[in-house]
Amino acid sequence: MATVVHKKPGQSDDKLIADFRKKVLNDELILEIKKREFYRKPSVLKQERIKERRKTRRRSY
Repeated sequence: MATVVHKKPGQSDDKLIADFRKKVLNDELILEIKKREFYRKPSVLKQERIKERRKTRRRSY
């Protein structure tokens, strides 16, 4: 999953870096990398999903 930002004519390097950072944040790439940094057992993932469902049910009332 490559994030590509092309430099426009007359664009400074600082602006190019800012555009790259914005694109990475919008793609939620950092969050995905942090999620995949360590292995999580399937049982832990299941517990997290159940916890999220409970949270959303409480909010809906």
